[in-house]
Amino acid sequence: MAMYNPPHPGEIIREFCVEPLNINITEAAKALGVTRKTLSALLNGRAGISPEMALRLSKVFGRSPEGWLKLQLQYDLWKAKQSADIGNLKRIEAA
Repeated sequence: MAMYNPPHPGEIIREFCVEPLNINITEAAKALGVTRKTLSALLNGRAGISPEMALRLSKVFGRSPEGWLKLQLQYDLWKAKQSADIGNLKRIEAA
C-alpha cells in the first residue's frame, strides 16, 4: 500500500537515529564517515539516500541497506506522482 505524503528519509534519520542517541550532526557525520555538510543536506531534505549512504546508515544505525533505500524510493515515487503528467498515457496492448 502506498504511503500518503511520506516524510523525507532525512527526517526519519534525525528523529529515530540522531536525536535518540543525543548526538549532534558533527558526531553523526563522523560516525558515518561523511562531511557535516553531506549529512546536513540529507537531514534537511536537500539530498537523498544513495546506495553508498544506505550502506553507511546500515552499519552505523542498523536496518538493512535495502530498508534505507526503500524509504528513499517511497519518498521519490510519491513526489514524482505529484508532478508527473501521465494522465493521457495509454497502455500498449499486444496485437
